Amino acid sequence: MKIASLFKKKTVFSFEVFPPKKTSPIDSVYNALDELEKLHPDFISVTLGAGGSGNGANTIAIAKRLKEKNNLLPMSHLPCIHYTKAQIDEILESFKENGIENILALRGDMIPDLVPTTDFKYACDLIEYINSKGDFDIAAACYPEGHTESPNIDIDIENLKRKVDAGASHLISQLFFDNDAFYNFRWKTMKAGIDVPIEAGIMPVTSRKQIERMVSMCGASMPRKFTRIIQKYENNPEALRDAGIAYAIDQIIDLVAEGVDGIHLYTMNNPYVAKRISEAVSGVIKAGDKN
Repeated sequence: MKIASLFKKKTVFSFEVFPPKKTSPIDSVYNALDELEKLHPDFISVTLGAGGSGNGANTIAIAKRLKEKNNLLPMSHLPCIHYTKAQIDEILESFKENGIENILALRGDMIPDLVPTTDFKYACDLIEYINSKGDFDIAAACYPEGHTESPNIDIDIENLKRKVDAGASHLISQLFFDNDAFYNFRWKTMKAGIDVPIEAGIMPVTSRKQIERMVSMCGASMPRKFTRIIQKYENNPEALRDAGIAYAIDQIIDLVAEGVDGIHLYTMNNPYVAKRISEAVSGVIKAGDKN
């Protein structure tokens, strides 16, 4: 099933998971998948490292398991900046062989001391290339507060339009903590002629270390309300976890009330957090369905 078709019917609710570290066996993530299955997400995306050192075998194995054992719709991430066309061809062929037809096409992070290949400079190049290689449904990433490497949000949206024009059928946003930033971004995309569905990426913050790492990576701004929560509970792990979950729930309720196309929950492979949030917003999500 093509994920793009889901947006015509409902407010989509999906998760992201990632393969285990190289030092851990792949089946260490399978218990989490089995627990996430019980929450009935519309699809689950699986990340793939940008290093260009492998063929995405773990990502493909997890996506295949989601489809065949968990009966869930998988989406595989595919970064391109450190991959050659030959490597991308190999990965796409593996996707076809394993029945994976939904891809999140990304430029991927620049890796220090690793020179990018020259085959794909931007995500739009990859999207156009995938479209020439088979019948895939292609999603792209978007950045409500602008990509950290972009001069400003308007230029970033121009680049986003190139992704859509190249064939991206829907978008998944980077995490954000200020819903107004997302609404402003959505308005700008409409003005730019971008008319594909946009899922809002939500990450429940459960530790101070997590928020520091994520903000440094993606540059998400922190509203005063969010900052107060971090400052108040940073030395109380259980309270901070519960407050982070509550903040994410509040974000989702507001987003659905404003007619968001979907919610993409960055689970960090934590079924407990995903369960708490899913149970709290299930009625709200269902109320946003289109029929």
